[in-house]
Amino acid sequence: MSSKKLSSIWTENVSLAPYSTYKIGGCAKLFAEVSSKSQLKEALLDCKQNQIRCYILGKGSNTLFDDRGFDGAVILNKIDFIERDGTQIYAGGGASFAKLGHFSAKLNLSGLEFAAGVPGSVGGAVYMNAGAHAQEVKDVIEEVEFLDLNGQEHCFDQEELVFKYRWSIFHYLKGVITAVHFKLKTSPDAYHSQKHLLSLRQKTQPLQENSCGCVFRNLHNVSAGALIENLGLKGKQIGGAQVSTLHANFIVNTGGAKAQDVLDLVDLIELSALKKLGLSLKKEIRFLPYEGCDD
Repeated sequence: MSSKKLSSIWTENVSLAPYSTYKIGGCAKLFAEVSSKSQLKEALLDCKQNQIRCYILGKGSNTLFDDRGFDGAVILNKIDFIERDGTQIYAGGGASFAKLGHFSAKLNLSGLEFAAGVPGSVGGAVYMNAGAHAQEVKDVIEEVEFLDLNGQEHCFDQEELVFKYRWSIFHYLKGVITAVHFKLKTSPDAYHSQKHLLSLRQKTQPLQENSCGCVFRNLHNVSAGALIENLGLKGKQIGGAQVSTLHANFIVNTGGAKAQDVLDLVDLIELSALKKLGLSLKKEIRFLPYEGCDD
């Protein structure tokens, strides 16, 4: 494949730490912020024509960057808008999922109350089928707009999509969620319910600390946090990374943590669960290695 000169949207050697809720990571070889589909297409075309490995980033709430950085291109999805039409909400893939939840609940629209306090993007929430308190994002999705790595636009309706626990069909499809149409229900209790759920989250999760949320998926409706706590690992620390003393399924950066500290702690938890309980834990967080295949 022939190469071409890169467009002007790129910046070289940009630190990734500020773009992750872990505040960990080295520099990306190339970095671009895109706020429209046209800019996104331009960035993807640059990567394709120059055979550059690329990674699409939202709010960085589920990504652990390598200490060495990323030997490729990171594209930050800043397609950020939220619009309302009756009980329908139309939001950009780069919009804040927590902001979307707050916006809809204030309008007495129910279905996304659990989004309060979730630090990810709308696209990331759909990608992972985010959920809590018996709600999942899949339950309120009407359509998803998607841009593949060739710059082709697609629109998937609910019937075409496949969701499972913390999984969506977008794990298979290669590209970017650019916008999502949500269908909600009118409820005068939506805002009160959201405030209650946010209060519970604030009491039980280390929301004010640098982390990437839950590290592992729950197993058969059994809390991964409870399992880790029962293993005696609550508060366990390696370097600057620590199993939260508030919620054992969170690993927090206590200050100066390296990606390797987090990875070593993850390995320790996985090995302990396997040896002592015979259980294989599945990670929710994504580690982005400097080179080679992504985790």
